[in-house]
Order: sequence, then structure tokens, then C-alpha cells
Amino acid sequence: MTGYLDLQALVQIIGPRFADGAAKRDAEDVFVADHYDVLKQHKVFSALVPAELGGGGLAHSAMCRFLRQLAHYCPSTALALSMHQHLVAAAVYNHRNGKPGQKLLEKVAASEIVLISTGANDWMESSGLATRADGGFRINARKPFGSGSPKGGLLMTSAPFEDPKEGWQVLHFGVPFSAPGIALADDWQTLGMRATGSQTVVMENVFVPDDAIALRRPRGKFHPAWNVILTVALPLIMSVYAGVAEAAADIGTELARKRLNDPIVPYLLGELANELTRVQLATDDMVRLANDFDVTMGLEVTSPMLVRKTIVAEGVLSTVEKAMEAAGGAGFYRKAGLERLLRDAHGAQFHPLPAKRQHRFTGRIALGLDPIMDAA
Repeated sequence: MTGYLDLQALVQIIGPRFADGAAKRDAEDVFVADHYDVLKQHKVFSALVPAELGGGGLAHSAMCRFLRQLAHYCPSTALALSMHQHLVAAAVYNHRNGKPGQKLLEKVAASEIVLISTGANDWMESSGLATRADGGFRINARKPFGSGSPKGGLLMTSAPFEDPKEGWQVLHFGVPFSAPGIALADDWQTLGMRATGSQTVVMENVFVPDDAIALRRPRGKFHPAWNVILTVALPLIMSVYAGVAEAAADIGTELARKRLNDPIVPYLLGELANELTRVQLATDDMVRLANDFDVTMGLEVTSPMLVRKTIVAEGVLSTVEKAMEAAGGAGFYRKAGLERLLRDAHGAQFHPLPAKRQHRFTGRIALGLDPIMDAA
């Protein structure tokens, strides 16, 4: 990684700095803008880009490890960063497999431009409306959960379009945040992950040229592109929540040590170790399934990946709750940090797919059915 600081060393340097003020940012819904400046300085946004395209050439598994460690210090920074990294990861996989991706990767390497995603929230249907215009489309939409959007450079999103011949489609595209008609709703006031800046992106008559359309797919139907997106994205995202669970377990264990005379404490710490191990094993296996992009994408990988995502999401919440129980009354105080981690942990359930949707998806595949919809 010529010109790039080793990220495993970097996290030990910037992590403690990022941890400073976390409670204040959480209380005031303040985005971690200055953290993004530091990450840009160290070329973290282009770290996954192949070296031959001007990036750091970091392995997907190494980025997962970095995000997991960073979450020990500032979960919001790690989660917002993971949203950019999963878009880069998908482009890397596509580029390696003869599909479009090089142009985007070169842009990220050249300027550390921050990519903002809303696609997972849109899922199969997408939201908003695309209408035909001379040389392209006009987009009107409200796109929630745009993590990192206050520092966004390029919005990677989608919109439905009713083609007069082919019927409803979903158009996937990138558009600069500087484009006329793009604004932020300033609406990120939430239970947890409050410093991610995941504002709703508002698009009013935003022009997207024809050559910016990266994918057209039938609306409401599962498309193979989701196999790539889910397989590379979920290990990155859930690594952050694994870091949250590990941080909570550390706090809970430390506070429990102050109650050595309590005969229940060993039982609680044993249960905590089991819950955390479940999270760690499932997270590690997600990274293994992605196999540093040396994998043939398909439902036979996507479905197990989604199963593990649910296991991690449920396990993270159980781990943080058990850490609070082990900590005793001291864990109930905000100054301990567990309360904030517990709220952050709740965010895991909202990433695709939520548990019940994952159960249905996986069950339908087991029955030999389309994972999303019944046949006409």
C-alpha cells in the first residue's frame, strides 16, 4: 500500500481521538465531519481501490477488521464509513469480473470523494420517480438513511421509471451532490448511531444523463446485482456492530470486576462470553464467505450471508444487554457508555434484511422459489 498508512496501525492512532466527545455528539446529533477530514488525509476512502487504479489495494477482510476496531472508539464514524466502503467494494468486485466499476474507482482514488448510498433502503421497489427528459431523466425523490451525507460527494441511488414498452423499471445511477436540486432534510434525530449524519437526501427535478445510468432492472424483482451488493456490503456493515458488541463487553466486564463478592457475577460474565462469541463467530464467517472477492456470486452465497447477518444483529443486542446486566447499576449511568452502545446496537436490525424478511427470503430459496415474489 505505497503512500498509505497501515490501517491496523492507523486505528490505534486516530481511535482515541475519535472517541473524544462521543457522548456530546450523541446528545446533540452532531455529525462526525472532522473525522471524515482525518480519514481523507490518510486516504481511507480509497483504501479498497486496487493499486493499479491509484488506490491502496487493501483487502476486503482487512477493511472489515479496520471498521470493527474503529467501532470500539466511535461506532457512528465506523458505520458511516462502512456505507462508503461497501459501494467501493461492489465496484471492485465488478471491475475484477469484467463489469463497469473502473471509472468510479478511479474517481475515488483521484479525490477521496465520499460515496453516499441509499440503495439498500430502497430494496426491490425503489422510491421516488424518474421521468424522461432530453438526454436523460428528471428525478424526484426523498431518500432516507444517507449515512455521511453532510460530507457526500457522489450520491449512489435509484429511482423507478415507467418505460412505455417494458413497464416499470428501476434505474441505478450516481449523481454529484453539487447537482442542482439536491438538498439534505436535516432530519437525523434517532435512537442510536446519532453522529452518522444519515440524513434524508431530497431530490427535486435532479437531472441524470443517460450515460450515468449504471443499471436498469425490472421493478420489484430480485436482480443478480443484489448478490454482489449484499455479499460485499454485509460483512463490512456487521463488522461495525461486532465492534459495538466487543466494546460493550469490555465495559461490562470491567464494571463487573468491581463486584467480585457477588456470587452471580461469574455466571453473568460466562453468559456474556457466550453471547459475544456467537457474534464474533458469525461475523468472521461473513467475512469468510465474501473471501476477499474470490467468490462466485449467487443465491447460494447470498442466503447464508443474510442468515449470518440476522444472527449477528440479534447477538449484538443480546451481548450489549448482557454487558449491562453484568455491569450492575453502574452500567445504567450514561457516563459508563453502555447506554449509548445499547442504542447504537438497535441499528443493526434495520440493515437488509430485517429478520422476518430474511426468514422469508431464506425459506423461499429452500423451497426452490423466487426469494422475493411469487411466480405470476
